[in-house]
Amino acid sequence: MNLVHKIENWGDTHHPKILDFVRIALGVFLLLKGVAFMENTSYLKSLIDSQDVVDLSPLVLMILVYYVTFAHMVGGILIALGILTRLASIIQIPIVLGAVFLTGIFQEPINAMAWPSVTALILLVLFTIIGSGPISLDKYLSE
Repeated sequence: MNLVHKIENWGDTHHPKILDFVRIALGVFLLLKGVAFMENTSYLKSLIDSQDVVDLSPLVLMILVYYVTFAHMVGGILIALGILTRLASIIQIPIVLGAVFLTGIFQEPINAMAWPSVTALILLVLFTIIGSGPISLDKYLSE
């Protein structure tokens, strides 16, 4: 049994049901964040563009904006329903990690807007390891 199967097996056997409600809340949060970004793409565009890490062309910037929006919406739905939770969490991790850096978690003083991103990142890593749990479509469809 390889390492991935061992992690999946451990996550499936060590999953309290209360974490399913946390997973659903995380999924709804990500979905609502995606909807908010869709309603105001100029905010997300200016947030990404304000970083002087790399100079992005307008086309690449808009592709990135729509990728983040789409990934949050679809990933949020998948995580909330508990189907393909590990895959959806893995796809969300780089986006939320970028949000942690964009919100200024490593600046003095720490930006108060960074804590939801940090919390979401920790929960995404957790659900990547433990999976969807007993209250999920994955569990329902496997029976």
